[in-house]
Amino acid sequence: MGKIIITGVDGNFGGYAARSIMKKVPVTDLIFTAPNKNALEAFAAQGVETRYADFNNPEQLKEAFAGGEVLLLISMPFVGEKRRNAHKAAVDAAVAAGVKKIVYTSIVGSGDDSCDSYEKFDHQYTENYILTTPLKYVFLRNSQYAEAMISAFEEAAASTGILSNNMGEGRMAHVSRNDCAEAAACAAAGAGVDNTVYYISGPTANTMEEFCAIGSEVTGKKVTYQYVDDEANYAFFDSLGVPRRTDGEWAESAKAFPFCSEGMVTFGAAIRNDKMSYCTHDFETLTGKKPKSVRQMFEDIANYRVGKRTSTD
Repeated sequence: MGKIIITGVDGNFGGYAARSIMKKVPVTDLIFTAPNKNALEAFAAQGVETRYADFNNPEQLKEAFAGGEVLLLISMPFVGEKRRNAHKAAVDAAVAAGVKKIVYTSIVGSGDDSCDSYEKFDHQYTENYILTTPLKYVFLRNSQYAEAMISAFEEAAASTGILSNNMGEGRMAHVSRNDCAEAAACAAAGAGVDNTVYYISGPTANTMEEFCAIGSEVTGKKVTYQYVDDEANYAFFDSLGVPRRTDGEWAESAKAFPFCSEGMVTFGAAIRNDKMSYCTHDFETLTGKKPKSVRQMFEDIANYRVGKRTSTD
């Protein structure tokens, strides 16, 4: 049997998935890749085969994926044509290298043509492109990371006590990024059924009012939710120095928001319009465990902040 390749092990998501899969399969069955060579050293020291991977160089990617049978492709951190090209290069390299199966970390809403979230289009493109290849596939459509909203909650608690966004009364089954990474590691290690879409969600679909109420109760910091329209939401992120697109520059005051505002505002609108409310048992199907609830994450808040923006997640 060929090896399991994981991309982006230098990122928050990829690093967690890498450490998890090392507990599931022999390290001799793994190939870890990243565009950051220094990040590979710690894994190499533990006996994992590591390879530099340049997503702008399809021929080099083919070499990086050689000998692999399963590829866990963790989506790139940028949005737009650059990401679509990088994902296409990875899929093409996998096919050329003889990979048989791809596990792709997608996003909730990808299967809905009426959902116009900025982040969704690249994922839908990638899923559709994979379907044109001979690769077997598993698509993991992840819900919104709870860590992102916990960081927003803390930012609100430290300022006005009001968390404002455009999600309104829409529901989202907030899920831990680590749980998404755990599901990805399990799928790459063989859990689940080939040629299947899984929705990786938390155990309950919450409105933002409910999310803030849970956070306020657990932390003792009173934060209330306030709906604002899309333009007001853009203005808020602009005032903090959050760039509209991922190729912009983040101001120091924007460190609690490592995602571009175009992504966050259109994602919020999709939630408001009930395009993102999937709440499933797919995480338990793949992992055999229950996903962390919003309450559990607030109770362990030090370990559930979004963290720094990295090169690969």
